Amino acid sequence: MKFEHLVEINSPGNPTIEPLTRELLWRGLVMRAESPTMFVPHLDACEILERSEATMSRCLTYGELVINDRVSFLAQHQICYQVPAQNDIPDSSLTMTIEEPQVDYLFVRFTYEDDSVDEGAGAMYNDFRRSAYRESDIDTIQLVRQLAAQGRLG
Repeated sequence: MKFEHLVEINSPGNPTIEPLTRELLWRGLVMRAESPTMFVPHLDACEILERSEATMSRCLTYGELVINDRVSFLAQHQICYQVPAQNDIPDSSLTMTIEEPQVDYLFVRFTYEDDSVDEGAGAMYNDFRRSAYRESDIDTIQLVRQLAAQGRLG
């Protein structure tokens, strides 16, 4: 399955959208990688196992379920989460890319990929996942906006 969608961040001239700078947006997306328990419901713990300027390895705990992943950063542009196949979990990825098609117009493209079959019963399950992913991503941006308004992103 591959699924992607855009979340609008800035739209000059639209007074209903409080603008964010690219820097604050980036810091918020990095915070999601570094402190995911703030952003991901039902995530009990996250331990950063290894870290460099461009990557980190994490151990995520959801009750009895433990997932290891790797996060890579392309500064001010993209964060990619890679979950290698482990136990009953297939290889999967989430990429968040900041797009700026025009000056001051910011979007985040969320791209999900895995090896799940998108046919029959799998298609119905994937439709549910797409909806959940979209809602989660909108919630992520809302929390980034809230953190920025509180001055917690620097």
